[in-house]
Amino acid sequence: LVREVDAMDGLCGRMADLGGVQFRILNRSKGPAVHGPRAQVDRVIYKRNMLQTLQTYAGLDIKAGSVADILLDRSTELDEQALKRLASQDSTLATSSATVVGVRLESGEIIRARKVVITTGTFLGGEIHIGLKAFPSGRKGEAASIGLSKSLKDAGFRLGRMKTGTPPRLDGLTIDYSRMPKQLGDMPVSSFSFIHDSVPHANDQVVCYQTHTTPAVHDMIRANFDQSIHIRETIRGPRYCPSLESKVKRFSEKESHLIWLEPEGLPEHTSTVYPNGISNTMPEDIQQKFLRMIPGLENVVMTQPGYGVEYDHVDPRELKRTLETKRVTGLYMAGQINGTTGYEEAAAQGLLAGANAGLAAVHSKAECESQEAPQLTLDRSDGYLGVLIDDLITRGVNEPYRVFTARSEYRLSSRANNADLRLTRRAAALGLVRDSARLARLDTVEADMAHAQA
Repeated sequence: LVREVDAMDGLCGRMADLGGVQFRILNRSKGPAVHGPRAQVDRVIYKRNMLQTLQTYAGLDIKAGSVADILLDRSTELDEQALKRLASQDSTLATSSATVVGVRLESGEIIRARKVVITTGTFLGGEIHIGLKAFPSGRKGEAASIGLSKSLKDAGFRLGRMKTGTPPRLDGLTIDYSRMPKQLGDMPVSSFSFIHDSVPHANDQVVCYQTHTTPAVHDMIRANFDQSIHIRETIRGPRYCPSLESKVKRFSEKESHLIWLEPEGLPEHTSTVYPNGISNTMPEDIQQKFLRMIPGLENVVMTQPGYGVEYDHVDPRELKRTLETKRVTGLYMAGQINGTTGYEEAAAQGLLAGANAGLAAVHSKAECESQEAPQLTLDRSDGYLGVLIDDLITRGVNEPYRVFTARSEYRLSSRANNADLRLTRRAAALGLVRDSARLARLDTVEADMAHAQA
């Protein structure tokens, strides 16, 4: 997905290359159709480069503020009963009953707009869970978006709840790595962006380490299931990256689960380590205790506890292929609000929704309604973003959705290494790719391939 975003001139692949501190190709022993590029990225470098790029991006103005309400123009005023009938309408049959005209901030300021894209992540009605404690938030230390949930309900959208989680953060200086197997980055490095031949930190990649849970850890988790309100089956969490509690519950026969200790950046920027594989919502004191039962973590200091997040999402069957909503003309949605999970899925949807909102904004209402205005729509055969959109709008979601190679029947042709050949010219025809160097590079690749096939 990141390669597809990059092929259409999105930023995240380039930023990952500039801030990447370890690069690997997953499934390298198998065929290229299932090769998965992966990068660990220094948070300090990524945020600095991304912010600098956005602040100097031509034609882009950034305004910070919390959106409390979506402003709609309805052809007729609807009473409460009419709104209830609207909300009960089948998601797949929903039709537009209003047009977006802007947003209202919590400060009271109104921003007028013909098109609006909502990318609320886990903040929409977000609630953090640590043990038996629950409080409104979308991420530790940041406020949830409560007013926007009500605004969407008032517009007729039916909201569901999903959950996800994050592991505790550890002080790497208190970890004993001496007994742990190392995991090194690949050399040579495979960059994410098609315009990069190399990356700045190829020769000083960080080392990751492997450890594992123990039967004692599992016993402690089982003994304290009643200490977490996050463990309930009524709200679905991600099946493919489950919490430690879920793994202990579902795989009771297993005596250990792998943990990858991943530095969050270069040593000069941070000593924080991300223990991939032990996302959990246990009380803080229990987290600290079971962490010290893990080999190599006997003296570890926990700098932040793990926690769970519950959040609102809409039924993605309410969306068109452009990610415009069927209920509200001019309103687009991308990311977790559509029932997906993962940064990459969110980035890909953001590009598609943003591109279509922009394309529609510069064309007349008549052109958009007659579908004469250009649109960025992708089929399953076009790539993984096409698979993602098709799955969302036709099947809906009953758990947080992630993309896998197994979801695509076209995976032999939709490889990570040919996203530029599939998508760059298509995006350029819509005005999304304006970098002449990128197009010239693609010309060279296509010419070399033609020569090799001659």
